[in-house]
Amino acid sequence: MVVFLANRANLQSKRLHDRIQNRLSGTFENVRRRRAEPREAGTYRVVADVDPRQFLGDNEYPVSDARVEFGFQLRTSDPYEYYWFNWIEPERSLLVGWHQDDTHDDLGQVHLQVNDGATAVDHQRAQFIDSHPLDVVEQRLNSLPDAVFAVEWEQARPVGLDTSASVVA
Repeated sequence: MVVFLANRANLQSKRLHDRIQNRLSGTFENVRRRRAEPREAGTYRVVADVDPRQFLGDNEYPVSDARVEFGFQLRTSDPYEYYWFNWIEPERSLLVGWHQDDTHDDLGQVHLQVNDGATAVDHQRAQFIDSHPLDVVEQRLNSLPDAVFAVEWEQARPVGLDTSASVVA
């Protein structure tokens, strides 16, 4: 694990997202930074294409295309950054991701969310990581396969998360 001890107070959004893009370029394909859309919080997102079978180490995984998206909002009303870290499978309309933001206060600072298309089907409390954003990226990347495999399915639709999975704790 790489530990980042840089001063988080001096982070700049574009520079941070450029560093995330550089970090992901060795792991994923077609890594790019884009401006956030009006409906998205924060200024930027880093988007990367991924072969799920290779990334998850499962040659039988039901889809062959996915993407990951990362975004940080550095200046918030809370004493920590907000972020959105999502795994998206367009073919199955799946989104599973950690969101550290000002929604779902009943779940704490961060939650793991599953969407079926644009509809959220489950939210679970997740571990708060009080660390430099680049360390958060590393830790979430390491936990991503567990989160993807924790998604429960019914009739080929995502319906929630296996609450016994360690990634939900």
